Amino acid sequence: MKLWSGRFRSQLDPFALKFSSSLDVDKQLYREDIEGSLAHVAMLAKQKIISSSEAAAIRKALKEIEREISRGKLKLDGRSPKQRFVAEDVHMAIEQRLMEKVGPLGGKLHTARSRNDQIALDERLYLRRTAQHILKLIRQLQRTFVAKASQYESVLMPGYTHLQRAQPILLAHHLLAYVSMLERDNERFSDVLKRVNRSPLGAGALAGTSHPIDRKSAARSLGFDSLIENSIDAVSDRDVLIEFIAHCSIVMMHLSRFAEELVLWSSQEWRFAEIGDAFTTGSSIMPQKKNPDMAELVRAKTGRVYGDLIALLTVMKGLPLAYNRDMQEDKEPLFDAASTVTDSLAICSSMLKTVRFDVKRFEKELASDFLLATELADYLVRKGLPFRKAHSIVGVLVRVCSEKRTSLAELPLTEYRKRSKLFEKDVHKVLDPRASLSRKRSAGSTSPKEVQKAIRSWMKKLRS
Repeated sequence: MKLWSGRFRSQLDPFALKFSSSLDVDKQLYREDIEGSLAHVAMLAKQKIISSSEAAAIRKALKEIEREISRGKLKLDGRSPKQRFVAEDVHMAIEQRLMEKVGPLGGKLHTARSRNDQIALDERLYLRRTAQHILKLIRQLQRTFVAKASQYESVLMPGYTHLQRAQPILLAHHLLAYVSMLERDNERFSDVLKRVNRSPLGAGALAGTSHPIDRKSAARSLGFDSLIENSIDAVSDRDVLIEFIAHCSIVMMHLSRFAEELVLWSSQEWRFAEIGDAFTTGSSIMPQKKNPDMAELVRAKTGRVYGDLIALLTVMKGLPLAYNRDMQEDKEPLFDAASTVTDSLAICSSMLKTVRFDVKRFEKELASDFLLATELADYLVRKGLPFRKAHSIVGVLVRVCSEKRTSLAELPLTEYRKRSKLFEKDVHKVLDPRASLSRKRSAGSTSPKEVQKAIRSWMKKLRS
């Protein structure tokens, strides 16, 4: 029988029960469900809606149930140990077990509460815990990037735009770009916690309750900052879930970009980096292969999280107020996005620690391209030429070098002076990559001084 079966003459069709059950998914909310019930029963006793002895008995049984589940003694598989009920969700499964322990008294726990505000509460408790865990993992990955940047602080590399070589930069500067990206992720998850940390408990099904409850005391006991004031909004909206998954999607986009670079850089065509053996795999047929599988999987899993976001947005887009059963489908995308992001952050941090960069390869590539063309244009600008004119002159010089199959450094002064008399004997001094970096003056640039300052600043910030 169902706990809500009084209205009905016949049992739910077995296939309909299976189709509508969410227990296989929402059972991972059992800790949050029990935490919320403990706060609710304490409030009921405080308001003298139930007696203190009744509250004590319910509280004792709930803690026993939590231990039973956590130790594997009670399986949330839809049936109670005595087979009297078939539960369709985690709330009913726990309530059924409670009634087996304390009898009809267990039914008093649901006084002044609906499953609608109950699940909204559980999800916010889950979001709070998970967002805080993600924040720790973001910090961990940031520290790994900063440590790697410090390790390779003085190493130069070609910087890219359009996947074409652009200007020389410090490898540390490149790595610190990911630290900045992750810092914005940190800000977003910190910010969503402000909206997550509002309690829906006490909203009931949608209209509140006639019992003299104290929503604020229950919220305080659960560590919430405030209430969701409107009872309809409290049970019928999932925007904090959507916002959370949107933030997860941005994290995954950042991780995917990093993963893509590892895939490229570890290839024989690039040979900029090598990933440690513990995070690569071989081939079943080709003995020479060392495949960047973990990076590829992070890149692929990004699509899953994007899908989770679209799935939940689509579920919610046409729902009239207030609660609708459609909203049961919010948990799979939520749990999937959360687990994918936490796993991906952790694997990226562990994998990055094993990455070795090929310093000699970087040096070789810096000497074989036109990465200092912009420096030549700036050289002419410093001598009074408008930048657009300087840009055009250097463009011609690059074309000449390409046709002659030589480099800017090898081009004789006579070729330079054919294009502009402003070129003098000191022109070749400009074509030194390390000197190029030292000439950078703008804040946040790739100059050694700015990068050193950035590393020190991040180390200090991430320690705190």
